[in-house]
Parts: sequence; structure tokens; C-alpha cells
Amino acid sequence: MLYAGIDAGQSSTAAVIGDETGAILGRGYGGPADEIGALPSSTRLRDALEDALAHATLDAKLGADTWFDGIVVGISGYEGRVYGQPVRLPSGDVRLVHDSVIAHAAALRGAPGVVVIAGTGSAAYATFADGSTHVAGGWGYLFGDEGSAFWIARTAMQMAIAHGDCEGAARLLSFFDVHTLRELSREFYLGRISRASFASFAPVCLQAARDNDGCPCLCEPPKRAAHELAELAARAARDRDPGKVAFVGGLVADPWFFERVRGATAQRLPGCTVLESIDDPAEGALRLARS
Repeated sequence: MLYAGIDAGQSSTAAVIGDETGAILGRGYGGPADEIGALPSSTRLRDALEDALAHATLDAKLGADTWFDGIVVGISGYEGRVYGQPVRLPSGDVRLVHDSVIAHAAALRGAPGVVVIAGTGSAAYATFADGSTHVAGGWGYLFGDEGSAFWIARTAMQMAIAHGDCEGAARLLSFFDVHTLRELSREFYLGRISRASFASFAPVCLQAARDNDGCPCLCEPPKRAAHELAELAARAARDRDPGKVAFVGGLVADPWFFERVRGATAQRLPGCTVLESIDDPAEGALRLARS
């Protein structure tokens, strides 16, 4: 029997193929897959899923016409429906869920607790011993994504605009190869700089904060982001003791940043155990596909 798990994110898509024994047979990757602002004609989600699964199938040395016994897809910001073109995947059992659900399956493996996604965007998902669940965040880059990579880059931009001529502004201009902050703003609004590309400035801020280089436009956003993610965890837990809080995503792969997130979360939710997820969300989706 063959199963697949897919993590469809704002920056990229990852697919994992496994069998009934729990073995992982192949991995593959595709492009961004979220449907923020997607029109009915959009094939963004469909293409990303098909590309990632095709590459995973090739990596597993399986035929292109391989049929799967189950596929679970976690989609960033999923609201229970597809806004673009329908998903086409080779299985009679395809389940689409919010990406926080597969992150939870990866990090906590069915145990109660909170998982917080901290990547290009952010969201949190809690499960409780009584079987109830709660989602916090996941409102997208305009109305939410608190503490995410995009949020850090946007906050740095806002602070640079407020401070005028500063090191933060200079680093932004150099990173995006533009001449003014207005030009940078215009390039983003016109779609010439994608959300994922803009979010890729966040590591510059993390490095500046780690080095304590003295520029508030660069150093302050990551410190604030750690507290924003802790607050997101608390909102998902509804201020109850969640027992465990796990973080997953590219941001918390940075040890310096994760330690600040750990400290902020322990302060906001005293008594909880703060973890960094070992399995990636695509593996969590694969685990759900087998269940």
C-alpha cells in the first residue's frame, strides 16, 4: 500500500511518499501553493501539488501512473474549499486540511497540545484531551501572520520608513536591489516582489539581532516576533494549560530565534513544555494519510 503526505505552503510545497510499514520511499518539492487572492482560473495550488508529488514519485522510483491508497494535503490558509482549479491527485481518498493540522500531527503525533507554524506566514492549532480543537491566526499577510518571516520583514520596512535614513533602510534597498523605499513598496504592490521573496529578508533581521548590531529597524522585529508567536500559542490554547507547545517552520530552525520563542512562550504559558518539531509537516500529512 502506498500513501502520500503533502505540505502546501506559501513559499514552497513538499511531498513525501511512504508505505504501510512507516517507511519513507521518496520526497519531492514544488512551488508556492497557498490560494490567497486566487481567482477561479488559478492553477497555482493544483500545479504545486502535482509537481511536488511527481518529483516524490520519481525519487521513490515509482511509475508516473502510480495510484495511492490515501493522500493528505495540508494547505496554508485552507478554509474548507479550493478557490482555484480543482485539485487532481491520483487517489480515491484525498483529504485537504489546514496546514496547522499536519504540523500538529508531525510535532505531537496525536497527543493534546498546541503547534505553532512560524514560516513565511503563521498559524496555531490546539487539540485538547476532551477532543476539542481550536485554530488561531492564519489570517494571511495583510490581516495576520503575526511573528512570521513576512511579519518580521514588513515590520522592519515599517520601522525603516518611520526612521528615514538608517542602516535598516540601506540593508532593505541593497537586499532587494532598489533605490528607495517607495520603489520597494511599489515593486511589492505590483507583484514584482512576491510575498515569499519579501519574507526572505527576515534572516537578515535575525542575523542583525543575533549580532546586536545596534539598528532598531533590524534588531527589534525578531524580538517582537518571538512574543507574537508566544501570544499566538496562548490564543490557540485559549489561555488553558496546553501541556505541550511545539513550533515548526523555517524561522524556528534558527537556534537563536527559537530560544527567544521558547522563553517568551514559557513566560506567557507558565508550566508548558516548549518543543521544536522533529518531523516536518509533510511527514505529519503522511501519518494522517495512513490513519
